[in-house]
Amino acid sequence: MLSTNALAEVAALIGDPARAGMLLALMDGRARPASELALEARIMPQTASGHLAKLVAAGLLEVRPVGRNRFYRLAGPTVAEAIEAIGVVAAGLHGAASIPPPAPASAAWRRDPDLRFCRTCYDHLAGQVGMAVTDALTHEAVIEPAPGKDWRVTSHGEHFCRQVGIDIDAARAAATAGRRQFARQCLDWSERRPHIAGAFGAAIADLFFRKGWTVRSRRGRIVTLTPEGRRALVKVFGAIDPELGASRRAA
Repeated sequence: MLSTNALAEVAALIGDPARAGMLLALMDGRARPASELALEARIMPQTASGHLAKLVAAGLLEVRPVGRNRFYRLAGPTVAEAIEAIGVVAAGLHGAASIPPPAPASAAWRRDPDLRFCRTCYDHLAGQVGMAVTDALTHEAVIEPAPGKDWRVTSHGEHFCRQVGIDIDAARAAATAGRRQFARQCLDWSERRPHIAGAFGAAIADLFFRKGWTVRSRRGRIVTLTPEGRRALVKVFGAIDPELGASRRAA
């Protein structure tokens, strides 16, 4: 059972503005050197080293030496999901509604349209594009909600994944090996609804990157949806284009 002291300790670690800034910078799942994280947090490298050491000791980050540098990354998808959920609370989510309405577009935390449109949440897609994929796969009965805040891939979904190139077998193998959950519902902080996380979510994102439908940006977590990706979103996934409002499987 989670103790109040343990909860308070982790909350205090995340609650420091400098550490929060470094954690957010690592939300794209990639490893970064301490010097880069210091710049992200706008603190001196010596100060950053102390913060990073605390985050590693608490199990929130893992570190890998490369030559003279030390590269840091989130300790796993669970940490990313926790930060994403905190983002929902920070954005003003209150009450017991399981699927609350989106905040107005004028809200301060939505003023970066690129971050809201498409980003990575650890190693899966989030934002409006991530939700468009999730909504389409739900609408097409590829996935359905499952107990324990998971998604279940249907028998039709198994065929769909193999048809479009989602490596569902590798995703399931990773889950079976105990490395991570297969398909998790991760609460999206900007859209305030659950998108697809876990090994299955990573497999979907991998397809988008392999096909050139999405391209990583130099601006941290931001992901660019290419023209080919926009067409694939509608024609392959049957999604509604989150920017243009195109109908599912439009010509």
